[in-house]
Amino acid sequence: MALPPGSLGLPLIGDTLNFLKDSQFAKKRHQQYGPIFKTSIFGQPTVFVCGPEANLFVLSHENQYFVVSWPPSTKALLGPLSLALQTGSEHQNRRKLLYQAFQPRALAGYIGGMEDITGRYLQRWTQMSEFAWYPELRNYTFDVACKLLVGIDNGSETALGHYFETWGEGLFSIPLDVPWTKFGKAKKDRDLLLAELENIIRDRQEAAPGGSDALGLLICARDDEGNSLSLEELKDQVLLLLFAGHETLTSAIASFCLLVAQNPDVMAKIRAEQQQFPATEPLTLEQLKQMTYLEQVMREVLRLVPPVGGGFRQVIKACSFGGYEIPKGWSVLYEINQTHQDSAVYPEPDRFDPDRFTGDRSTNAKPFSYVPFGGGLRECLGKEFARLEMKLFAARMVRECEWELLPDQDLNLIPVPTQHPRDGLRVKFWQTTMNLKD
Repeated sequence: MALPPGSLGLPLIGDTLNFLKDSQFAKKRHQQYGPIFKTSIFGQPTVFVCGPEANLFVLSHENQYFVVSWPPSTKALLGPLSLALQTGSEHQNRRKLLYQAFQPRALAGYIGGMEDITGRYLQRWTQMSEFAWYPELRNYTFDVACKLLVGIDNGSETALGHYFETWGEGLFSIPLDVPWTKFGKAKKDRDLLLAELENIIRDRQEAAPGGSDALGLLICARDDEGNSLSLEELKDQVLLLLFAGHETLTSAIASFCLLVAQNPDVMAKIRAEQQQFPATEPLTLEQLKQMTYLEQVMREVLRLVPPVGGGFRQVIKACSFGGYEIPKGWSVLYEINQTHQDSAVYPEPDRFDPDRFTGDRSTNAKPFSYVPFGGGLRECLGKEFARLEMKLFAARMVRECEWELLPDQDLNLIPVPTQHPRDGLRVKFWQTTMNLKD
């Protein structure tokens, strides 16, 4: 069987630089070669596939043809004990353990903390009036992640926040381990991050057991054999949770703020729905579930601008898809963003249209045609945490605030490490109060 069409690019680096710099990299090659093509990125021959059938094929053959894989820079910076790198029964075992921090009872306990931090930031942004929102949203989501996952207040203002920023910038980079590269700086700050996390974990282990945050649950958690997580694994897993609960959420919330500002008709519909809920009561899980139009908006935000563009897999057994051979030892990248642009599933895919997710329309979508959180055995563990934070943030924003985009800025999206506006999403921001039910 023939290999997929395409070019492996330059020796050693292949097409890595184009992949990192050009947000239209995959789209251009799909236009040239069709739904499957080969290239070479991060030192590895890689097959790009998109569409519901491709996602179904890749995500339903975990541990048979494929195992999870990441670029070398990501592997080195996440750490060998991270859930993101574990496979097989070890992955399933650890996933079950970590899920304890994201089950419904735990989520309900997070709402109060999310509300407090959101309220504090809304006041701050009102006082600032005009600013670049994306860096502020990074601080917001990091504060939420630190409080609810690790029990630390104002995490963005601590050493942890400072090191985390540099570490995140190196996650998808060329793994050249010298002090002046993004990767070299990130590797140094990983060591500093782990030292900070070790101090936090040791303090918690010596304190009274329990706590409502994820770290408290993980320290007390036991696997099926009654074993607890080692200190080294706790550090890698907490680092992953902070990344997952911060980086991708910042992208998703920023996209909501951008798209709603560009679509005032959608904003008006969200506000109309919010008027059904009491103004004086704290938000609850039950209330958030009843916000069906806001749910449609969030689904459409994640369709149009998925924070993560795709997922890497290593081929452990040669297989074929779409009439082409995929050799053992190569990588496969299943593409979330290109799948969400499939006009056969989503008519006018470039248009922001939350109504495409109304009940009668969304039931026709093909399986694996909507995969902002991945799918299969490795679907995002913190999916419901992310959805909760997005929805709570959005509800508070439209109830209490107004914002408009400032002119003369570049709103094109940079894809790495997660999608975000090039000029930082500069806005004018002020507080208002809707006429909600008493």
